[in-house]
Amino acid sequence: MHDIADLESRQIPGVGVASSEFIDAAAAQSRTLGFDPAMVFVPHPIQNRTDAEMCTLADEALGDILRLLGHDQGVAAQPPEDDT
Repeated sequence: MHDIADLESRQIPGVGVASSEFIDAAAAQSRTLGFDPAMVFVPHPIQNRTDAEMCTLADEALGDILRLLGHDQGVAAQPPEDDT
């Protein structure tokens, strides 16, 4: 949240991305900072997800992120390459 506030203060648009577990915490911090950031929340939990599942979450969130940044179209995230 502080990073997005810093970016916005320098006229650089930003969007916060967090899991749905942090909706209330983001709202509280927003009130405390006096700043209403653009936020996108993805389903919780994320820590135990596979790379492919994380890419799916990113793909699903990308349209909202780009819309909040003022862009119309998104590009699908690609799964990381397997080095094995």
